[in-house]
Amino acid sequence: GPAPVTGIDLSSLNLRPITPDDTELNYRIYHSTREEELGKSGWSEEEKESFVRMQFNLQQKQYMACYTGAAFNFILVGGVPAGRLFLHETAHEIRIMDIAILPEYRNRGIGTAILTDIVSSAKKIGRRASIQVEVYNPARKLYERLGFTISELRGMYYFMEYIPSA
Repeated sequence: GPAPVTGIDLSSLNLRPITPDDTELNYRIYHSTREEELGKSGWSEEEKESFVRMQFNLQQKQYMACYTGAAFNFILVGGVPAGRLFLHETAHEIRIMDIAILPEYRNRGIGTAILTDIVSSAKKIGRRASIQVEVYNPARKLYERLGFTISELRGMYYFMEYIPSA
């Protein structure tokens, strides 16, 4: 994969809305989250590509249908897209629909910084934050460190919540 990006300045983190012109980049970020699993599939590059495209399109449709008014953003580091963050806020919760960091930006504290920010917003406004995470996803440890707890197992996913103390 691409070489890790060095010298990341976490104070340069910000978000920008994903526009229709950004579909390819959005797809590339999604694709990067599926690479490891597809590496074990034994499929040809063409098969992998068409499968991931189909999944990406389905996911987009599902998000649009289920999360009216959601915010679909790129995570920028020094103005350069390093990942994506999809949030849906309601009167009761901040739902983290999707957070993904490109491989060359992983393990640099970006996800932690973004999630810490979400947790402190949740605390401030007295709303819970929630996320669904695959059972085997190592990011689960990060969520636990930030105060998320598993509230239920849903098939292959844990539904995790951060609940501000009263």
